[in-house]
Amino acid sequence: MQVEIWSDIVCPWCYIGKRRFERALGEFAGADQVQVRWRSFQLDPDFPVGVSEPVYDSLAKKMGAPIEQVEEMTARVTQVAAEEGLDYDLAGGVMVNTFDAHRLLQAAQDQGVGEGAHEVFLRAQLVQARDLSEPEVLVELAQEAGLEAGLARRVLGSDEYARQVREDVALAQKLGGTGVPFFVLDRAFGISGAQPVEVFVSALERARQASTA
Repeated sequence: MQVEIWSDIVCPWCYIGKRRFERALGEFAGADQVQVRWRSFQLDPDFPVGVSEPVYDSLAKKMGAPIEQVEEMTARVTQVAAEEGLDYDLAGGVMVNTFDAHRLLQAAQDQGVGEGAHEVFLRAQLVQARDLSEPEVLVELAQEAGLEAGLARRVLGSDEYARQVREDVALAQKLGGTGVPFFVLDRAFGISGAQPVEVFVSALERARQASTA
């Protein structure tokens, strides 16, 4: 069974969805038969490249809402994250354009370390409040995920994997995904959002039954 997961590293619900899906796999008898493929998505592809902006300020502008409303909204997601063992620092975080990060994640997928790389980059953005607009930060994170620094710098200094990022975004839209996280099981079952663990378990069971029917 193949599970494709579209995610963006600046998306708080994506990390929560990752944790819940991992828990679901732990409860699924056929977990050893599941192959996970991480795919790229950008929630805000028009955000300026090379710029970082405090998360609260960015959300306030995007929503046309006062900072107090943004704080209230992020407090809720921070609480939900804590229930999954994730200690978010959204107040200290910065919003960035994630295209270059996704190119490195595509390289990590090619090198067989895609799963670990997504963990590293999500944690850096949402828990550690790192500035992922900085190329050297991206290189450091890529190394932590198992990529060679030289490879990471080569990717960042070129347009390598740009096509794959764009193709992933287009594929999500073709399959009906309008946001992330977006999970697709065997190109037959789609799940939008960071659903409860039991929803993921049920979908995995249905996908397994369909594949053996």
